[in-house]
Amino acid sequence: MSGRAFALVAPAIFLGLLHLAGAADSQQSVPPRRIGVLLVGWSPEQKEVQEFRRGLLDAGYVEGSDVVIEWRSANGDYQKIPQLIADLIQHNVDVLVVDGTQAARAAMQATSTIPIVMGPVADALGSGLVTNLAHPGGNITGQSLMLDELIKKRLQLLKELVPRATKVTVLWNPDTPFHVKAVEDLKAAAPSLSIDLKFVGVRMLEEIDPAFSAASRAHAEALYIIGDAFFFANRLTLVKLASKARLPVIYGTREFSNDGGLMSYGPNFGDVFRRSAWYVAKILKGAKPADLPIEQPTKFELVVNLKAAKALGIAIPESILLQADEVIR
Repeated sequence: MSGRAFALVAPAIFLGLLHLAGAADSQQSVPPRRIGVLLVGWSPEQKEVQEFRRGLLDAGYVEGSDVVIEWRSANGDYQKIPQLIADLIQHNVDVLVVDGTQAARAAMQATSTIPIVMGPVADALGSGLVTNLAHPGGNITGQSLMLDELIKKRLQLLKELVPRATKVTVLWNPDTPFHVKAVEDLKAAAPSLSIDLKFVGVRMLEEIDPAFSAASRAHAEALYIIGDAFFFANRLTLVKLASKARLPVIYGTREFSNDGGLMSYGPNFGDVFRRSAWYVAKILKGAKPADLPIEQPTKFELVVNLKAAKALGIAIPESILLQADEVIR
């Protein structure tokens, strides 16, 4: 290359390098997006919740550089939810991820502009959070369980587990919005299974022990615990008391069975949290919550704990074992 040609090319190369350096600096100066996650019954350390991080990474978001996650946990205490939501909003989060109906409702009351992802709620339609699953509208989307089917299926499984059972006590939480509907669904399903139900409301930790005493006085032959963040947060207490009362119980999630509970039927929450990250990624890339259809998990797990069955002196029917996704031995 001649000296004249080099003199013409060199400034162009230099300007090009300056442009690339400026673009790199510009990219580096973009602050990470902030994601607020409110867990009502779960804790950030649980492996199912960690699937949320994996989902973000799969979508191309690296925590610490592309996104920052603000974790908050109510530990099953509904009274803490409004303040935790307010705290996340004060931290200028770009999107809110909430666990459960109470948290979703509180988030909707607190903001109409910040996108909200439900991960999941029990019944988005029945709870009045949205009026249409395909087009949720507003600033909320995410996942919603098929409540009717779940409620009835669990009662059927409990009857299959203990065919002789005609008296079943149901623990429910009057402070949980969807539980009123769940109670009605159980009342409708019970007669065809020749089951007489007794409902015991439990709102706080101090009421759990008396609830088991009430089940004993009612001569309950089995126990049905409606899924709830408060019950989930106190699952070790529930499992321990059920064992002490020698009551077969069906629970809403596999974590109860993992912790010594007899049987559970419900969604895989690792999948649920990972899917919540997909919604967040879509929103961070510009999608509007109103345009993202609410999904209903279709995969449910039946988990049976044979150690718990042995302690209760129960033989698990072959039909249950054949349906089980996992048998804990």
